[in-house]
Amino acid sequence: MRLFLAGQGHRDKMPVVEGLPPLHIVVMIKEAADPLALFAEWYGEAQKTEPDVPDAMTLATVDADGMPAARMVLLKGYDAEGFVFYTNTQSRKGHHLGEHPKAALLFHWKSLRRQVRIEGAIDPVGEAQADAYFATRSRDSQLGAWASDQSHPLESRELFERRYEEMNQRFGGQPIPRPPHWSGYRLHPCRIEFWTDRPHRLHERRLFTRTDGGWEEGLLYP
Repeated sequence: MRLFLAGQGHRDKMPVVEGLPPLHIVVMIKEAADPLALFAEWYGEAQKTEPDVPDAMTLATVDADGMPAARMVLLKGYDAEGFVFYTNTQSRKGHHLGEHPKAALLFHWKSLRRQVRIEGAIDPVGEAQADAYFATRSRDSQLGAWASDQSHPLESRELFERRYEEMNQRFGGQPIPRPPHWSGYRLHPCRIEFWTDRPHRLHERRLFTRTDGGWEEGLLYP
């Protein structure tokens, strides 16, 4: 089979700053004492410019044998303690996080030519917080959380739709409680990297690493 070379039609299309030599280096990621404040600034900009879902992030986990897996999830909150997402705790990622409670997140905001990479330890959110968020979901999403054995083999789509309808009849017009197998996780960041696209692959990368006294900051080679 002939080797396919991806991206040949999109090479180095980012314009060079006018008036500067093509290889001139301009610092674009500002220094910051608090990476979470810088994340909030970038996230706010992405909410204005990203055409699809600025909350979308890749979640990477590993199983007990060290085999990695990645999937897209949605950021549902962040603060000084970390970044929160929700899922079926009996799903593949739920099992991974139970076996190896560490993970990595990746935001890619194409409209801004930016990425943010975050790594850290994981722990479950409190039940009250999970209940409060579940109550904000649409009724269809709540029923889906009850009907789905997420990540497990499914005999047919019709079976899932039948289970969904059974849950709909079970709860009738009543409020739907959070399933016991559905909750949230918080990633406590120990490493946050801010990346911005530059011409000729001369990207800019600023890394924050958590220490006992706060955060250490520095640049990385592209």
